[in-house]
Amino acid sequence: MPEAADSAETASWRIALPHTTAAVPMARAVVRAALADIEASADSDTAELLTAELVANAVEHTRCGVPIQLVIELLPTGCQVEVHDADPAPPGDLSPAAPAHAPDPWQEHGRGLLLVRTLSSDCGHRPTERGKAVWFTLPARR
Repeated sequence: MPEAADSAETASWRIALPHTTAAVPMARAVVRAALADIEASADSDTAELLTAELVANAVEHTRCGVPIQLVIELLPTGCQVEVHDADPAPPGDLSPAAPAHAPDPWQEHGRGLLLVRTLSSDCGHRPTERGKAVWFTLPARR
């Protein structure tokens, strides 16, 4: 069960997810539930999509057996979602893509971080004690 810590200004959710593909729909459900708590929060469809991309990347590109952490912060200005994994290596490029770096339309992979860069108001990664956190923010709906 996720931990929810509410205050007048913010609410935070943190949940450990299994290092399997089952983590993706679980993460989507947690994001949907968290954003439903606040009427003017960020767009839940976009938040679910971007969360699914980050969790899928963590499952695919990090070592098995170590749980993935999902952290959701609901803020007066929107939300921030972080996916923590045990690999300290930075993810692919989260900076704005130049047209020459667009993913090959015929490839099955390579669009997840493009979606995160394009649809979020901000995104990035940072080192943590146990690996890294990859994050994005979305503005509140008006």
